[in-house]
Amino acid sequence: MAVRELSGSPSLATLYPKALLRRGGGSTLPDLELVRSGVVVDPAHVAAYNQVCGFRFGDELPATYPHLLAFPLQMALMTEPGFPFPLLGMVHVANRITQRRPLRLGEVFTVRVRAENLRPHEKGRQFDVVSEVSAGAETVWTDVSTYLRRGGGSGPSGPREQLAPPTPNAIWAVPGDIGRRYAEVSGDRNPIHLHPLSARLFGFPAAIAHGMWTKAHALAAFEGRLPSAFTIDVRFKQPVLLPAKAAFTTWATEDGWAFELWNARKPKPHLDGTISAL
Repeated sequence: MAVRELSGSPSLATLYPKALLRRGGGSTLPDLELVRSGVVVDPAHVAAYNQVCGFRFGDELPATYPHLLAFPLQMALMTEPGFPFPLLGMVHVANRITQRRPLRLGEVFTVRVRAENLRPHEKGRQFDVVSEVSAGAETVWTDVSTYLRRGGGSGPSGPREQLAPPTPNAIWAVPGDIGRRYAEVSGDRNPIHLHPLSARLFGFPAAIAHGMWTKAHALAAFEGRLPSAFTIDVRFKQPVLLPAKAAFTTWATEDGWAFELWNARKPKPHLDGTISAL
């Protein structure tokens, strides 16, 4: 695999117009890894992220925060000339984050991003974008984001497995501007998250919450109970149309917890996930 060292974070302001215009090309994922070294986290940015997502303030990074460090590299990789799919129309269907130890303010990190495992899906084709954060020689954090490109699928999907009945432990009142607020801290300014008018251009009746915001807000509910090393694995289901009321359900498992987020007015799932100690 070719490795390309980046001297700084790719400009999302440049990448978004590029993503809107390109149509994809090729039939294989690029054999390329993007690497950025010497990454130091801005404490003010972490504080802003914690406020938007519901985390406490401290010197440990939430396990979902390094996704923001990797996101510009992910965008750069998926707008490469040989990338087989356009970003428009891709669906983020799952995300798995493994934290091998707490990451802290003041550490110097190296971020790596690559795409792999292109495979069939009942609704099209899917692939993984793998992001890794290391401190020195130690890989401390890994993120696997699974994306679906619809069309030409291999057949109907099977029945959905429900983790638990939708009996809520909490009701989330999700404000209508949470897409814009999360976009400010994450840099993810996909039009479907920002305003009802721009979301309608892409087939949504209203703006929708970022999947990684819903995952982060779910993780924040477990603060104070998390082990130092764990995996949080989430599958994204129906989008959260803004503003929203969502029912959040949690329960204990053998090695951690499971959770689901439902539409509070209809029995439709937004996401389900597990947290497992390593």
